[in-house]
Amino acid sequence: MPDDDAPVTSPPSRVARVLAEAVAALGGEERPGQIQMAEAVAAAFKDGEHLLVQAGTGTGKSLAYLVPSLLHHRRVVVATATLALQHQLVERDLPRLVEALEGQPGVATSYAVLKGRSNYACLHRIREGVPDEQGVLVDVPEGSMGKQVLELRKWAEDEARDKGTGERDGAPRHTDRLWRQVSVSARECLGKARCAFGEECFAERAKERAAEAQLVITNHSLLAIDAIEGIPMIPEYDVVVVDEAHEVTARITQAATDELSVSDVERAARRAQRYVEDTQADDLDDAAGALEGAIATTATGRIDSVPPDLGDALVLVRDAARACLGAMPKEGDADADAGRSQARAGIQEVFDHAERMAASLKTDVLWLNDRERARGGPQLCVAPLQVWGQMRDRLLTDKTVVFTSATLMLGGDFATVASSVGLKPIERVAGDPVGEPATVPAGEDVLPWRGIDVGSPFDYDRQAILYVARHLPPPGRDGLGKAQLDEIVELVDAAEGRTLGLFSSRRAAEAAAEEVRTRLPHLTTLAQGEAQLPELAKQFVDDPHTNLFGTLSLWQGLDVPGDTCQLVIIDRIPFPRPDDPLMSARQRAADQAGGNGFMQVAATHAALLLAQGSGRLIRTTADKGVVAVLDPRLATARYGGFLKASLPPMWTTTDPAVVRKALARLAGN
Repeated sequence: MPDDDAPVTSPPSRVARVLAEAVAALGGEERPGQIQMAEAVAAAFKDGEHLLVQAGTGTGKSLAYLVPSLLHHRRVVVATATLALQHQLVERDLPRLVEALEGQPGVATSYAVLKGRSNYACLHRIREGVPDEQGVLVDVPEGSMGKQVLELRKWAEDEARDKGTGERDGAPRHTDRLWRQVSVSARECLGKARCAFGEECFAERAKERAAEAQLVITNHSLLAIDAIEGIPMIPEYDVVVVDEAHEVTARITQAATDELSVSDVERAARRAQRYVEDTQADDLDDAAGALEGAIATTATGRIDSVPPDLGDALVLVRDAARACLGAMPKEGDADADAGRSQARAGIQEVFDHAERMAASLKTDVLWLNDRERARGGPQLCVAPLQVWGQMRDRLLTDKTVVFTSATLMLGGDFATVASSVGLKPIERVAGDPVGEPATVPAGEDVLPWRGIDVGSPFDYDRQAILYVARHLPPPGRDGLGKAQLDEIVELVDAAEGRTLGLFSSRRAAEAAAEEVRTRLPHLTTLAQGEAQLPELAKQFVDDPHTNLFGTLSLWQGLDVPGDTCQLVIIDRIPFPRPDDPLMSARQRAADQAGGNGFMQVAATHAALLLAQGSGRLIRTTADKGVVAVLDPRLATARYGGFLKASLPPMWTTTDPAVVRKALARLAGN
């Protein structure tokens, strides 16, 4: 007889069933957070609601959005911030998932990778030569560089013969300068119709594969160019999954930042000389001289009001570049000329950037950096003051977007990240994302969104300790003091190595490394910059009695589960530098709008980096260790609560003796 009082359970949804089959086929185990996320993603696709999902490390979030994406009735785009995650999806996750689901009814298993054109080798440049400073095609550069270029060319020809992808990631080891010898930017490209090698083109073939695929894997920057700048780069789609979403506004800002230097203008003028018969190229070179004089009298840093000399010089450059473009021979199908295309592209870029800078828009931030002369000299930069408006108007209004990351709830709430991408807190729909109708204010401009935290399989309260060194003096401008260095040495000694040090500057990382080497010579201490990061990471993993100290690029990109890393040291709260042109401008704009610029910009920036840095410690359910923050302000300042609420829920102490004992136990002492 059935039990009338037994709870009624609904059968699992289609996405849950397919996910379960995929997990079983891959030899994994089902996780409640993964199932919850997959169903929420599927519901967002179906209902056209935007979704923010915080999924802690170990949740299996990739499968949780890949399965609904393969079940969706139209193409889905997945955009990542890093090449590492893109590589993981394409080389590991998707092939295994497709194999597991092959033959399932209603599951489309085709996928493709799409990157910017400069990420693919260019067969025209390889076979016809590289335009030099005057636009003349040069077969192979002189000196030692020539041998390496020939190696890259052979690799590219092998790729073309074998129908390979020609992607930079698969090329022999090379520098950025070398890669430019075998690739072109989108502006420099002749175009498929005018290029003698268009049918073989790696970039065009990638676009063709993407046009036939259910799932397109790309990056934040290409998504920004396609959706926000309106330049068609990705085949038609209606749904986007933005992974590593905590980085999306920074990546879009980066994609929308333009730069201009005297050397850029001079190079454009030199390349124009071959194709312009009148004086326009000379006029552009003269304008470069005017820009050089104006830059020499302009202070580095943010430029709130453009000095008259600089404004006049930018107008001269803009007008001279426009005249050069008008004097260039028209491009024709019959006379495709790579040198001329590159010259035109360089002049067009100078014109576009000078025009934007001369306009001095309130929506832009302009600054001058002090780049070394050997790298091209001082450089003017312009970036958007904010990107949430463009994201809202040009991405969120037209597409359904799922944002996901291990770090989306800053200060314990989604509002900060949601606002930064163009979603308004008032538009949030409460309740379970699966099956509940949206109840938000009516209106054409309303964009309903939901936010869920599916948790983590890790028991942070038992696996991790957050130690705040409250007894230390606040960090000063002069770097690490004796008290901080002593604290670092004592903590590393207790842990017997196994330490990842994340520092606010290269100088601080090097000072700490030198101190530990001197006082703890029996341990191996590595500093970022002493070798390539993959090599340093390998040494760190191979020997548990090793320390690795570095700066910002280590905060997010290092994954070292196990006994290798049992102590993460963070020297100070990673607020942006007070003289950071863009951050300071955004903070001021928030204040002027009646908000709290420090909390909305500086504290949010710090919370995100602290959460990412702390996340380096616990990577599996077996990991244990300590996150040590040597900045007492985390315990004493009013904003400390906001920052701590952004971190994983670790057991917290300010007692150094307790922490040293815990580290010694973990080390086996």
